[in-house]
Amino acid sequence: MAIKMTKFGGSSMADAGQFRKVKQIVLSDPARQFVVPSAPGKRFPGDDKVTDLLYLAHAQFVSDADYEETFGRIRERYVSIERELNLSTDIGAELDAIKKNLENGASEDYMASRGEYLNALLLADFLGFEFVDAAELICFHSDGTYDDETTLKWTQKLEGMQRVVVPGFYGRKRDGSIKTFSRGGSDITGAIVARAVHADVYENWTDVSGFLMADPRIVENPKVIRTVTYSELRELSYMGATVLHEDSIFPVRKAHIPINVRNTNAPEEPGTMVVPDSYLRYYKREGTLTGVAGRTGFTVITVFKDNMHNEVGFGYRLLRVLDRHNISFEHVPSGIDTMSLVISDLNLRDHLEQILREIRRDCDPKTVEVQSNMALIATVGKGMVRSIGTAAKLFGALHEAGVNVRMIDQGSSEMNIIVGVESDDFAAAVRAIYKAFADEL
Repeated sequence: MAIKMTKFGGSSMADAGQFRKVKQIVLSDPARQFVVPSAPGKRFPGDDKVTDLLYLAHAQFVSDADYEETFGRIRERYVSIERELNLSTDIGAELDAIKKNLENGASEDYMASRGEYLNALLLADFLGFEFVDAAELICFHSDGTYDDETTLKWTQKLEGMQRVVVPGFYGRKRDGSIKTFSRGGSDITGAIVARAVHADVYENWTDVSGFLMADPRIVENPKVIRTVTYSELRELSYMGATVLHEDSIFPVRKAHIPINVRNTNAPEEPGTMVVPDSYLRYYKREGTLTGVAGRTGFTVITVFKDNMHNEVGFGYRLLRVLDRHNISFEHVPSGIDTMSLVISDLNLRDHLEQILREIRRDCDPKTVEVQSNMALIATVGKGMVRSIGTAAKLFGALHEAGVNVRMIDQGSSEMNIIVGVESDDFAAAVRAIYKAFADEL
């Protein structure tokens, strides 16, 4: 029998009504043997995520502030789910133990992890599945980094098991202390479990019907991407498209397991299939564009020097300046006599003037120019490499929209074209690119 690993996000687990939807989804397909839930998310605009409340309760306790009201809100969220679903989990006793641990000095990671822990207990009871604590499966090194080798050994216990619920977001160090992934880390837990049980598909259930070809806040009613490769997804996620936690791709990519992003509130929708690049031939795709995504908030430092291409070590000296300040770069477009550093403003912060002084000292350039208020937009699609006129269509669309392109960078895979525009032109540029390519679908 095929095996499907199903992960449900916070919006899918927000209240008893959402629990009922999840149960219907899981039990409608006997292949859905393994389930990873997140903590309860927002039930309505302005509501709180339980994980945020757990972080707040811990912060209030360690600062000697009153945390009782916050913890009471956490308690009510879980007790209401248990009550409405007529469960026998005794979630109140679990909450009492968590509160006592908090008062005895429990860590922030421990408190944050209890959102998924409690939700998994409730869901296992509701489904009639076995609960397996993530702390028994997922290991972290003593410095807090993820220990994949040990996790592979620990998760072997899942092989041969059936009908299992594993809480997302956390594991433990070897000393037994709880350690969480970064926010959104339940996606990573789902991927780890999918790999461990040799799942045929990793279903990631959320509140959207798959990946969209563009940000709906910019483009009205963008089309859904029905199939995207792991490498295309990496490019889009890097440029700001957010449905899956970026790190969740690696465990299943290594095991060649497809990801199916689905909508808990519209389970009839097929969603988006994320597949290994080699699987693409099995899926029908139309058009050149897979998606367009971008981010604002960049600065471009362009260094000019005659015969730069003949000067051995020039690039090394230039990048060493960034290294000394522990600053990463996004892209390094270059020409015969020019080299540009594209840097996120979040990384650059207050270092710009010092960096410019060191560039002039170490590289002796003819001139250095700084362009701030820049945005990067990536046009991504494996079909571009085989499509004549892709660049002409892209830049023609930007020309028609009156957008001035300040930078161009294309990866060696020819899977994406990145353009730099002024931040004020960002939305217009995204809309123009989407319209130019979406019309062919």
